[in-house]
Amino acid sequence: MFAVNGDRSADMGGRYGVASVSAGEGRVLPRPMRRVVRFVVSLCSGRISIPAHTGKVSLVGFYSAVALYGIVVGGHGPAVVQALTTGAGFAVEDVRVSGNEHTSEIDILQLLSLDGSTSLLGLDIATARAALSDLPWVESAEVRKIYPRAVEVVLRERQAYGIWQHGTELSLIEKSGSVIAPLRDNKFASLPLFVGRDAETAAAAVEGEFSKFPEIAARVKAFVRVAGRRWDIHLDNGVVVKLPEDNIGVALTKLSRLDAEQRLLERDIAAVDLRLPDRTTIQLTPGAQERRLAAVEERRKMLKKAGLSI
Repeated sequence: MFAVNGDRSADMGGRYGVASVSAGEGRVLPRPMRRVVRFVVSLCSGRISIPAHTGKVSLVGFYSAVALYGIVVGGHGPAVVQALTTGAGFAVEDVRVSGNEHTSEIDILQLLSLDGSTSLLGLDIATARAALSDLPWVESAEVRKIYPRAVEVVLRERQAYGIWQHGTELSLIEKSGSVIAPLRDNKFASLPLFVGRDAETAAAAVEGEFSKFPEIAARVKAFVRVAGRRWDIHLDNGVVVKLPEDNIGVALTKLSRLDAEQRLLERDIAAVDLRLPDRTTIQLTPGAQERRLAAVEERRKMLKKAGLSI
């Protein structure tokens, strides 16, 4: 009985010699350390064999980890992803653009950096949409990925309502008064012209009043804002109509009646002043004023000859 126990103790001492010695000396290693020591002893004694090519695989893994760390720290991740996915067949080769009447497709491609080597997987839809919305004519934009190699861009453009002249600059404006872009060509020449400070924000209101009088509106060449309060209207024949600050509709009704009854706007006049509600003032052109003075003088002479006084 004792012999059997003695052999077992010897055997365990042989198998776990380190633990036995440590116990004999009064010191016991922590459990995690015992496992490490056992592994090292087994590795050195040949009881554990290392698979072939373990060193090569470890070296490759080490260099891969170092390269990945460098890519992340250096901020080259997106470029690497784009290069890999482009090589895998996800390069953008087809761009479908719709809704762009005034926006150039070249501007869209350059803004999105779609040069034939851009990866569809690496394209940021939110960033692309925000960039397109910053273009002058674009009100809203939608960008969609169509796998594996296409991008669809749908634009909604702003509508030009009029031309605003501020100083020497001419700009296209929306109905709300927001500036779209500088005027660069003559294809918008048919739009109404609004001149002066705050004219762009008040344009829709005054143009709406004139829409009720199409016969007068058709002759308007420019709406000129005066002191940010009222309008002077320049007609195509050079006549200036001075409108009041309020009750523009009443003034236009009077002007329309005078023109229909007396052909006022066809006469040799320079301006029609409608600013006062109880009277209408007519300013003659210099030539008409000279002719009128000459006619008055001739009449005075005729009356004098007849022995009459004016």
